[in-house]
Amino acid sequence: MTEEQVVHEETIYEGRVVNLHVETIDRGGQLFEREILHHGGAVAMVPIDEQGRVYLVEQYRSGARKRLLELPAGGLEPGEEREACARRELQEEIGQFPETLTELGGFYVAASYTTEYITIYLAQGLRPSVRKGDIDEDITITPMPFNDALQLALTNQIVDSKTLIGLVWAARHLGEL
Repeated sequence: MTEEQVVHEETIYEGRVVNLHVETIDRGGQLFEREILHHGGAVAMVPIDEQGRVYLVEQYRSGARKRLLELPAGGLEPGEEREACARRELQEEIGQFPETLTELGGFYVAASYTTEYITIYLAQGLRPSVRKGDIDEDITITPMPFNDALQLALTNQIVDSKTLIGLVWAARHLGEL
């Protein structure tokens, strides 16, 4: 296997959430171009309360062109630690502060074209604590028994990848799978 080396990189778009770069790659003397979306990273949380309910959020997603049921999640601010981001996003999206965060794992969203890496946390010991959220978000909070949410994921009624991964990893961690 020949390693690829970036020999040239050009930013062709700078946005609020992503930057688009065209990279020229040298692989053993052959040159190829790659389009890469640079993303600052994100976190997603599986918040479970004392009654065993998981808090999901429903919001419109432009890429899907519809509202999706998903885990609370959000992007890292520049220089922000992942756990701090998880705590902030939970307060903004569901009005809860987690006493405990357990890292379940992480994954690249689509490594062929984006640098976005999402870390998944199990959030427990929830207590009310509200922070003002993003002005462009229209979120409906949907608490439900954890096993009901897991069944929605396992029967393809939840189609958001971070939510599918997070619910399955949480189930494994909690001994539900």
